[in-house]
Amino acid sequence: MSARKIVSWHEAGLIDAVTRDRLIAYEAAHARPLALWAVSGIGALAIGLGLVSVIAANWEAIPGHVRLGVHFALIVAALLALAWREARIAAASPWAVEALLFTAAALGLTFFGHLGQVYQTSSPLWQPLGLWLALFAPLLLVMGRSWPAALAVLGGAVWCAWEYTTAMTGYGRVRDPGFVWQMWLGFVIALPVAFAPFAAWLRARSQRPDFWRRLEQLALAYAVAGASFACALASVGGFGDGGIFNSGIITLASGSTALLTGIALVPVRPGTSGRMAGAIIAGAGLVMLLAPVTDDLSVLAAALFMALWIGIAAAALVAGWRGVFQLSVAVIALRLIILSFELASDLLLSGFGLILSGVLILGVAWAALRVSKTFAPPNEGEEA
Repeated sequence: MSARKIVSWHEAGLIDAVTRDRLIAYEAAHARPLALWAVSGIGALAIGLGLVSVIAANWEAIPGHVRLGVHFALIVAALLALAWREARIAAASPWAVEALLFTAAALGLTFFGHLGQVYQTSSPLWQPLGLWLALFAPLLLVMGRSWPAALAVLGGAVWCAWEYTTAMTGYGRVRDPGFVWQMWLGFVIALPVAFAPFAAWLRARSQRPDFWRRLEQLALAYAVAGASFACALASVGGFGDGGIFNSGIITLASGSTALLTGIALVPVRPGTSGRMAGAIIAGAGLVMLLAPVTDDLSVLAAALFMALWIGIAAAALVAGWRGVFQLSVAVIALRLIILSFELASDLLLSGFGLILSGVLILGVAWAALRVSKTFAPPNEGEEA
């Protein structure tokens, strides 16, 4: 905050002289030399890029076992620093611990690829991803506090689930693996959503509630993204092309898993916020169950998509999530615009159709803005 702004507050009568002086003194004592930090960051980045370039240029000349040894030593060093010096590092900067934790996890993930490159071995990607999750996800769950750590856990689980599914179906070439097998694959795809009740349960029992809240939010977002994708797939007739990933059976299993997970979340985290989060996940599962029924029916698929986001908006209103409500209104408005293009594709080829589309876009945008301003919760309530 600039001293000029503080002075302007005093001149406007918002603060008295004593408060002005205290604010100016506080800001001076806690000033951050952003320019110096930026220059230091650029210098550190340049050194890092230089080191990477030198290593890359001489990559083949470095013996493989030496590269692997250095890589493994870096992982061990990061883990030892976390085990023995976490408190001291955190006292200097809490973000340093998070950076070190994320770096250790990233080094662990790349080590498997490095190992395959040196020994010229190959395996389905889900196998090293699964091994990485088994080794490093517990570390991230025990020590993580930030978005990157939560995203690494959930993102790794989602990536592993999809890689497993693609590998088990011959990367989409297997057309009919059987009902039971497709149900299993659908369950695997939806399994990362189960982090929501798990994180919700630990949220009230841990000294890191923010981390578990973030993990729960990411699991909720994954469920909503899956339901939205199912509706988008139905709007273009994707469930009828015979592909394994467009199978209604897989969607049935994924939707059922999400629906049961949402129901399970409600008793785990009682309260308005917990009930609304569970309702959103359960609603996403229900939408996934209904999506194949609307296959190649653009209007019904769009209506199902908007019903999902109207439900999210309603839950946001009840829980007081202003940002979620505004996002929902924006998504619904965007889907209306896309639907207008889908229904009036021939008119768009004419100038008159373009004019009408432009007017419609402006109208929908104006209506969305008015709805957002009028009905959005005035303040953020309990966080999701």
